[in-house]
Parts: sequence; C-alpha cells; structure tokens
Amino acid sequence: MIIHVITLTTRDGQQVRFTCETEQNLLAAAEEEGIVLPSLCRDGGCGACLCTRVDGDYHLDSYNPQALPPDAAARGDLLLCRAHPQSDLSLEAPYDFDRIRFEALASRPAEIVELAPIAENTVRLLLRLQPDSSGGQAAEFEPGQYMSLEIPDSGISRAYSIANTSNWTGELEFLIRLQPGGTFSTYLEREAKTGQRIDVRGPSGHFVLQAQSLRPRYFVGGGTGLAPLLSMLRHMAELQEPQPARLYFGVNREAELFCLNTLQELSQTLPQLKIELCVWHPEPSWTGFRGTPVDALRRDLEQGGPVPDLYLCGPPALIDAATETARAFGISDEHIFSERFLPSN
Repeated sequence: MIIHVITLTTRDGQQVRFTCETEQNLLAAAEEEGIVLPSLCRDGGCGACLCTRVDGDYHLDSYNPQALPPDAAARGDLLLCRAHPQSDLSLEAPYDFDRIRFEALASRPAEIVELAPIAENTVRLLLRLQPDSSGGQAAEFEPGQYMSLEIPDSGISRAYSIANTSNWTGELEFLIRLQPGGTFSTYLEREAKTGQRIDVRGPSGHFVLQAQSLRPRYFVGGGTGLAPLLSMLRHMAELQEPQPARLYFGVNREAELFCLNTLQELSQTLPQLKIELCVWHPEPSWTGFRGTPVDALRRDLEQGGPVPDLYLCGPPALIDAATETARAFGISDEHIFSERFLPSN
C-alpha cells in the first residue's frame, strides 16, 4: 500500500493536508480524514470538485469531457472524485478556505408547498423546511449555493441551485428543467405532490458573490442557470448593494422564458440593474435581443467602461463561450466565476 501526501491551497492562501492511497480518489480520501471538499455528483459528471495541479503526478478515471474540457485537463485541472495520486500532490482550489467543511452536511425534512409549470419543460418547486431538533425553521445559505434533494424512499438525490434568499420561514425555491427520462424529472412529473415530504441536504457550493468587490457585476445565465443568479440579485436588492449590475438571460425560444414578473420587480427594487432578455431563435414578433446572452455580453463589452466581475451559469457551451469572450476583452480569470449545469439521468 502506497500512501501519498496531498496539499491543497485555497484561493485565500490557506492549506489543508491529507493522505491518499494510490487506489483512492482524492475526494474520498479527504472525507476519510474529516475534510469535506466542495463536490456534487461524485462520478465525474459535473465539475463541482475541480482543482488544479501545481506539482505531482496523478491519473484520472473516466469523466464527462463537458465537466472537464480537454484544454482544462491539459492545463492540469482535475476532478477530485476521479483523480488518483501517483506521487505526493500539490493542488490549488478555486474557492476560499471557508468553503471547506469539517463535518458532514446535515439532512433536513421539507414539505412540498408548490409545484407548478412556469415555462416549456420548466417547473418551479417550492419547499418549506420542517423545524429542526432545536425548533428552528430558518433556511440559511449564501446566494448561489445549491441543495441536494432526495426522491422519497429511493436514496437517489439530485442537486439544484436555490433561487430565493435566506429566510426565517424555511422556504427554498428551485427552478428545474425537466429532462426527458431523467430520474428526478420523472419523479416531479409523476409522483411529487403538495404536502409530500422530501429530504434536503446542504447548502453546498462555492459559486457565490464576491462580497468584497465593488466592481460592476454582470450575470450571464442560460435557462435554469438563472436560478443562482436570481438569488444573487435578490440578495443585492435586499441589502441595496450599490454595484452596477446587468443580467443577460438567454433561452432558445420565447416559450422557454420564465420569471419575467420577478425580473420586472427586481428592476424596480434594484434601479441600477439592467436586464437583457435574449432569445436565440425568436418569432418574427420578438422585440427583445435576438441572439445568445454571450452575443449581448460581447456587444456591451465592446462599449468599454469599468471591468466587471462576471458570474456565469448554464450549459457548458455557454460558460465556455462567455469565458472566452471575457478573456478577449481583458477580463482575467480571477474575475470570472462560473457554474456549469449538466443534465443528470
């Protein structure tokens, strides 16, 4: 048995160390020592556990190339859930030390309060947490984080970003794209109903607002990638944060648009917010932006002005295109924050 020492340095310069056998993956080895690193699917399908190799050797089990694109893998990016050390390793994480947990995430029961269609193949799921052991009911999380939702009596869970903000009433709002044949989608379509209990685990995730930055904030979302961005914007409105903000919300067709009333309300409570609705394949009567959110982003970056912090959420192609565009206009990676939405079976 060969054991290697793994040193992981977080974005704010702090370090954690753990040991890992050659046969283990890095994520599981860390958890054996009580270090819970950000992750999601745990099988190479989402990219939530991505880190970057600084020094050392490793090999990767099979993974979804949308979660770890070939150019990223060539730079030394890796997925902790698929990586096995072949020597001691030094890694860099794209998150701060406070995103690492040293205890397992708690699971709490919740009740389905509302389940309703809001657009073509998209539903709004509203849950209310049940009181915990101390009688508390509050839903506490950071804007941009997600929860894992478990199908009752199945042991099967899927993670979804939260669209609302922390509250004392225990409400959790999710905007979910129904995937044909998807396990959780099938549950929502055929079995889920109001009043039913569902267990939730979390919150998790490091796709959150950079509170210390006073730069303008540009939000680029595709489809239900709007959910965490909506949470961030609602948070800004609640605190009346002063940063100029722009939201580029894109879908393929007009029938896929949703939350338009919510966005209109946000523009009233957050007056510095500019919203661009983008439809890639619109009807002739469409009067909004024709094209993708990246097209609209490129148009605005061409106008110059202060360099923004960029928050991206949606399909991998959208994330890659927006990142490439931002780099072309001189926005460095340290000001680009993203989360990829990949469909699960």
